[in-house]
Amino acid sequence: MTTLPGQVAAADAGPPPTDPLVLAAAWLPPAGSGVTPTMTLSTIGLDGYPSARTVLLSQFDGRRLHFHTDTRSRKAAELAAVPRASMTIVWPEAARQLVVAGDVAPVTDREARIAYDARTRYLQVLAWVNDADLATVPADERRTRWASFEATGGGAPLDPPATWGGYALTPVRMLFWTGATDGPSNRLAYERRADGSWGVGGLAGLT
Repeated sequence: MTTLPGQVAAADAGPPPTDPLVLAAAWLPPAGSGVTPTMTLSTIGLDGYPSARTVLLSQFDGRRLHFHTDTRSRKAAELAAVPRASMTIVWPEAARQLVVAGDVAPVTDREARIAYDARTRYLQVLAWVNDADLATVPADERRTRWASFEATGGGAPLDPPATWGGYALTPVRMLFWTGATDGPSNRLAYERRADGSWGVGGLAGLT
């Protein structure tokens, strides 16, 4: 569903749902759609400072938000130390922003394999060749190694490398921001209670 600034989508009209996962399902692509929005993933750095980067949201399964990375990456080390993160997804054309904070856990090997198979060929090859050693060589050498990898495989389907890993974030806080050109912006803030239910409140739309 796409909404232009100044319009109100059905998901934004009327009283807010008691379960934010219902609203998230209305905003996010359905599982299996092949649509993988970019998002900012923020973790807690090993030095205590915030650490952020842009990654793909692999899928929302109705309960958790999935993403994948190289297990040798900085974010993997940070999540091993403190398995908590936040995600920020922005739809400028729809005047929407979703911020989710929660607990992160590795996905199963089967889930990771399904996500790898759904990636484009470019991203599959990237998972194999784009390591720390490749980053140290000139651009021409990086392209040569890329072409060599593809030539060796002959374009055959790829299995995920041993360093391919996936994670899923279970939300504890969810914030839905909706903008408009004909009125004030607004935020719905949800927080999971100890019993698993959700509290919800409206906030000014300042981000």
